[in-house]
Amino acid sequence: MNNVQLIGRMTKDVEMKYTQNGVAVASFTLAVNRPFTNKENVREADFIRVQVWRKPAENTA
Repeated sequence: MNNVQLIGRMTKDVEMKYTQNGVAVASFTLAVNRPFTNKENVREADFIRVQVWRKPAENTA
């Protein structure tokens, strides 16, 4: 199993849904700053789409 830890900002509120079987799914986008600057000396961010399932999804929402 892979483990990833990202530190960033949520771009908007968490979107909480349930599957037809009643499984909780939370979705959100996380903006994560890059650790370096570009040629114009500006720090850019990557926008990463995240899905969380079951009990952690309920806790996230």
